Amino acid sequence: MIAFVSGGARSGKSAVAEELARAWRSPAPGGLVYLATARVGDDEMAARVARHRRERGAGWLTLEAPLELAAALERVPDGASVLLDCLTLWSSQLMFEAGLTEAQGRARLQRLLDLARRRGITLVVVSNDLNEDLPPSDALVWRYLAFLQRLHRDLAGQADRVIEVMAGQSIEWKPLIEGEGERA
Repeated sequence: MIAFVSGGARSGKSAVAEELARAWRSPAPGGLVYLATARVGDDEMAARVARHRRERGAGWLTLEAPLELAAALERVPDGASVLLDCLTLWSSQLMFEAGLTEAQGRARLQRLLDLARRRGITLVVVSNDLNEDLPPSDALVWRYLAFLQRLHRDLAGQADRVIEVMAGQSIEWKPLIEGEGERA
């Protein structure tokens, strides 16, 4: 199963995604994985990471993969439940740090989704909805937002579930059809 959880900053989307990943986790050791794309570059980010780890609690294997998501997913056991947090940071790092084109970024996302499906991995992907404001006047910011929104559309089109979180409340835009994707 692939789920896409989106929402604004501090909307509660990580908590919703964690709950979903736990509900679909594999009973096998290492079956609950947090795939982190963030780089800790300052005290505020370090505090946020520490808080998220405390809130998640025990039982999570954490893998850090700011750029190479598919390579990190290769290290995860078949059938695991993986929470990828977040697509927003990953896409900005692809574009601004690695200098990849939109086509290259979309191809990387597709490889990740294909790998998860092929290996029976439940993949819960978190991303920020940054397109709720007026269009930016800066061309580079506009190009990044367009890239992120294309990734969102690609992901939502292939996801089994699409969930938006607003003020801690979930809205199912593409709910799982009963009986589909259930673990045995």
